[in-house]
Amino acid sequence: MFKDFQIDLKQYGLQLDDYQNKQFERYYEILIEGNEKTNLTGIVEKIDVYTKHFLDSIVICKYLNKNSSLIDIGTGAGFPAVPIKIVRPDIEICMVDSVLKKIDFLQTLNQSLQIKSELIHARAEDLAKTRREKYDYCVSRAVANMSTLCEYCLPFVKIGGYFIAYKSENIEEELQKSLSAIKILGGKIEKVEEMVLPNDAGKRKLIFIKKVSATPKIFPRGKNKPRIEPL
Repeated sequence: MFKDFQIDLKQYGLQLDDYQNKQFERYYEILIEGNEKTNLTGIVEKIDVYTKHFLDSIVICKYLNKNSSLIDIGTGAGFPAVPIKIVRPDIEICMVDSVLKKIDFLQTLNQSLQIKSELIHARAEDLAKTRREKYDYCVSRAVANMSTLCEYCLPFVKIGGYFIAYKSENIEEELQKSLSAIKILGGKIEKVEEMVLPNDAGKRKLIFIKKVSATPKIFPRGKNKPRIEPL
C-alpha cells in the first residue's frame, strides 16, 4: 500500500479505501507479470512503481470534475488512466494505444481489477476523425514535446475542456516554444501546477491547457508529422 512507502496521499488531496488499495496491489502484480511478456515499463521496483507510476498518475484526480469523461492517448500499461479510474470510478475512461499487445494487457488488467473502461487500438490521428471534441479531458504521459502532444491530444477535447500534460520540472523553454502551436490548435495555457513526489522521485508539473476554440480539422496530421515536423 502507499503508506508502506511513506506516501501521504492526503498531501495530494487523496484518500483510498481498502478495496482501492487492494486494486493497486493487484495492479502491481499484473504489471510485473505482464512485463515479462510485453515491454510495458522499465520501472519494476515496487516503491518506484507506487511513486513514479501510481502516485504520479493520480495527482490530477482532485482537479477532475465529477462524472466527467477522459481519454488517455498512448496509454501503454494504463498510465495514467487506470490509476485515475481506481481513485475516481465516477469518471468515464477511454484508453488508446497503437500497440495491440498493450491493449490486450489492459483488457486482462481491467477484468482482474473489475473496472470498466473503453479500450481502443488505434493511432491518435485516425481516431480523431470519429472522436473529435468528445471528451472533457485528455491526458498523456507520453515522452514528446508540448507541440507534438498538443497536436495529438487537443483535437479530442471539448471546447471548455482541458488537455492536461504531465511534465518534469524544467519545461519553461519547451512551453514557450509551444505557445504558437497551442493557439493554432485551439488551446490556451491556463495554469501550471507543481508538486514534489516523495522517495526522491523529483518534481512533477501539470500543464492545464484549456480548449477555447475548435481545432482545425487538418490536425492531427498523419505520417508521424506531429513528431517529425512539430508546429
